[in-house]
Amino acid sequence: MKGPLFYSKILLFGEYGIIKDSKGLSIPYNFYNGALKTDENPSQDAMKSNESLKGFVSYLKDIDANLVTFDIDTLQKDVDAGMYFDSSIPQGYGVGSSGALVAAIYDKYAYNKITVLENLTREKLLKLKEIFSEMESFFHGKSSGLDPLNSYLSIPILINSKDNIEATGIPAQQTEGKGAVFLLDSGIIGETAPMVRIFMENMKQEGFRSMLKDQFIKHTDACVDDFLKGDIKSLFKNTKQLSKVVLNHFKPMIPKQFHELWKKGIETNEYYLKLCGSGGGGYILGFTEDIETAKQSLQDYKLEVVYNF
Repeated sequence: MKGPLFYSKILLFGEYGIIKDSKGLSIPYNFYNGALKTDENPSQDAMKSNESLKGFVSYLKDIDANLVTFDIDTLQKDVDAGMYFDSSIPQGYGVGSSGALVAAIYDKYAYNKITVLENLTREKLLKLKEIFSEMESFFHGKSSGLDPLNSYLSIPILINSKDNIEATGIPAQQTEGKGAVFLLDSGIIGETAPMVRIFMENMKQEGFRSMLKDQFIKHTDACVDDFLKGDIKSLFKNTKQLSKVVLNHFKPMIPKQFHELWKKGIETNEYYLKLCGSGGGGYILGFTEDIETAKQSLQDYKLEVVYNF
């Protein structure tokens, strides 16, 4: 048995901000994917994934039936038969590993599911997001539901606010372009829950709250608008400001050994770094107007281009 593929995602803008109603823009990233599978001779990883699925099934049994219902008997039978999630998506890297799994389970086992082929009204998108948020909370403690939504629909999603999301188009990539968005591998696995806890603690301070509103959210919203409009000049100006705000106010989310590298990008304008997901490790997102210069500057690191301007 092998189910359909579900892809990883990249939240280009909006990490942390979307908790407090900033805009956000999330795009599918087809480089990584995962699918539900059963094998005759499962590997160690497959058995580990199957164990995790057992816990997930128990969790789904108790999910609010008014929200979503599953064919639990078939799901239980498949998991007992050794079904697992075969995934190339790195875990703890901010590219949506649990999101793809949630999307795959919903796709295969949910009753009356909302499908990609329907006319996706805002109500349907919000309903899906709510379902996925409940489902993914099993893995994260608190989930916005956006990662599974992106993985399930495999289209860019624009978050205007908590209860206003829409499918969107993004400007076509310029394959010849020198500008790029890239992923930088920190080589460390990040955990979402502790990072979100630090953020929530900080939110208790008024100074942090006003910084979030007046700086972080302001620049995040501007970046989303610039990106969608294709205004590259303004995008880099705002990304630089955003990179500064993150370095000054989100230090615990940036692995220590990247603090200097982060600062160097801002000072030289060769690249600007920002968090990818909750931070603490995993990938760091980079924006550059000249990818060759950035590659030179970051030659000691593993770098993957995800979008060309």
